Order: sequence, then structure tokens, then C-alpha cells
Amino acid sequence: MYSKNLKNFISNELENLKGNGKFKVEREIAGRQGPKVTIDGKEYLMFASNNYLGLANHPEVLKAAESYLKDYGFGLSSVRFLSGTQTIHRKLETMLAEFLGVEDAILYSTNFMANLGFFATITNESFGAESWKDVIYSDELNHASIIDAFKLCKKDNTDKRIFPHKDLTALRTMLSEDRVNPPAGGGYRNKIIVTDGVFSMEGDTADLVELVKIAEEYEALLFVDDAHGVGVLGKTGAGTPEFCGVHGKADILSGTFGKALGGAVGGYIAGPRDIVELLRQKSRTYLFSNSVPPSVVGASIRALEILKEDPTIIEKVKENADYFRNELKARGLNVLEGSHPIVPLMIGDAVRAKELSGKLYEEGIYAIALAFPVVPEGAARIRFQVSASHTKEMLDEAIEKIEKLCK
Repeated sequence: MYSKNLKNFISNELENLKGNGKFKVEREIAGRQGPKVTIDGKEYLMFASNNYLGLANHPEVLKAAESYLKDYGFGLSSVRFLSGTQTIHRKLETMLAEFLGVEDAILYSTNFMANLGFFATITNESFGAESWKDVIYSDELNHASIIDAFKLCKKDNTDKRIFPHKDLTALRTMLSEDRVNPPAGGGYRNKIIVTDGVFSMEGDTADLVELVKIAEEYEALLFVDDAHGVGVLGKTGAGTPEFCGVHGKADILSGTFGKALGGAVGGYIAGPRDIVELLRQKSRTYLFSNSVPPSVVGASIRALEILKEDPTIIEKVKENADYFRNELKARGLNVLEGSHPIVPLMIGDAVRAKELSGKLYEEGIYAIALAFPVVPEGAARIRFQVSASHTKEMLDEAIEKIEKLCK
């Protein structure tokens, strides 16, 4: 029964969210995602999409989706190990592994499910041991999916250490202390260092050069969630490891086709062949989730092919992002540094950020205010996400309106 107490609790919570500027509104876009969208008959410049390369509406991606839909059907009505694996699923996994410089890859319904599945499998499986203890070292600003993944790790078997954002000195200290004072029973079975490749609220990148060295020194597994890096960073778009000069050296990569690589759904874990095979056998979020639809698989295959055929789109999004960030800084606005098309405009107060986002919307600029708990308390911001499909005229129009409203 829907009790009066629960009803009152939910009502109060929703009112509190509205009062402190943290209530989220879902605006209904009429038509396709792109650099411009239509809402309630009005056109807006879109700066709140992960469509970094403009592939969500690329004619070749759309054509591939239509073709694969016709040839392979709408869906499999099955999970992978029953009757949900087509030749195209393995083709995409093989292409992805080659693209990322690893041995193999496994598709999940989403990147979120990939992260949940990986950590629950690796830390909770006994692998024949009567008792064991694993330890995870995680950057404090890692994505919510990683935070939730840790909740699936059994407390009795997994210790969690959170180090300050990109503070590798603190990470080394934690690893050293655990080496000197290991848990009772012979030390940790697995040590896992976990980081985002690109931190989605900041737009900054992990120092993977040092993290690779630290992982090797302390015999730890390095896990990189590169959802916002893959397709965008690096000469070929292979992501943050390529951008940092350590292509193929991170042990495990997770990522998505739902951002730069077409903008639909589908996530993955990529890395050593034996770990991928273990996930196929044991990962519950893989075993009990329906296969990625054929049209999405086909469009994702084409997206990877386009990156290989036309790397200029990677150069274009970098050019646009650098221009947008530098022009806002030149106007005295507080913009975080970075090399990524995520450009956060720092506001501080959640209510002020919400108000500014609303005023921008009235001016035809679609950009979302982000506040606690998505970002730290007192660090509210408006996150602008630049695309290769934005023209200079679009960027200039947005820059002028942002400056006007901020002043």
C-alpha cells in the first residue's frame, strides 16, 4: 500500500529539490539530435549532448542502421548465451578490441551495466579460494556507475580506498601503506586502481602515464572508464590512453557507443582475453541482459569505420572546443581548463546556475546546470558540450549570449 508517510516524504523531497535549484526537467525534443534542435516549435543551439563527433545523425551511420535493421531484424528477444549472438556482435567486439589495442572486448547493454558487471564478477568470485580480500583504489570524482559498482562488491571481501581527485601522491601512499600493513591472511588477492579517462563534470583527463607506472610498480590492475574519451581523444580517436601515449597499456577499458560513437546505447569491457571470457561466463549484467539490437551494432560498426576513414572529425571537435573555451576565458569567464569538448562554466551557487541556464534557454541556448550531488556542494556549473557539427557561427552566437547574460 502506498502509505501516507511515504507520500509525504516524497512530496517534501520533490519540493526541496525545486527550492534548492536541483530539480531536473526533461525537455522534449521534436526530431533528431544535432547542433540545433526543435522544442515546442522553437529552435535551440544544443550544448547538452554527448554527440561530440556529430555521428548521431551522420548519413552513413543512419544508412547502416537501416541496412542492419532490414538484414538482421529489430531485436534478438534473447540474452547472448541463449540465442542472442549474431555474427555482427562478434564482428563489433573484434573491431573494438583492435581499435583499442587490446586482446578482446565484450558488449553490454550500457556502459553502466558493464561497470557493474565487471566489479561484481572480479571481486565477488572466489576462484576456488576459501577466503580472500581485494582492494580498490578509486578517484573521488569517478562516475556514478563506478560508485554504484562498488556497492555490489561484498564488504567482507573488498576494501575501498578513495583518493583525492588526480592526487597520485595520495594514491602511492595508500598503496605503500597497504603493502607494509596488508590485511590478515596473507595480503590482498587483487589490487585494482580505478579512474575515469575523462572526468565528465570537469572535462579533465587522468594522468594515465603515471597511473600505468604505479599499477606496474604495485602489481595492480588498472581500470579506466573511457566513456567520454573514446572517439574523441587521441590521433585515431582510440581515447584517453592514446591521447596520453599509453595506447594498449591500461589493463581494462570500459566505454560506450552512447556518446561520441553514434550516440545510441551499448557499452563494453575491453582487455585481456581471459578476463573477457570470464565475464562472458560469470557477469550477471551481461548474462541476464538482452543483446544490443542489430541496428545499433551495425551503426556502431560504421561509426568505427568512419573514424578510420575520416579522422578530420576528431580534429574538428578539438578545434571547436579549443575555440569555445578560449573565447569564454578571454571574456573573463571562469571556465575550467581542459583538452576535451566538455567545457564547464563555473558558477558556484546551485540556484544561480539554474537561473542562468534558464535565461540561456530563453535566448535559444540549450545548456544544463549541474549541482550537488552530481558535482560537489558549492561547485555548481553549466556544462557546455561542443560538437564537431557546430559551426563557427553557432559557437560565436552562443559565446556572445553567454557573455551578455553573465555580465
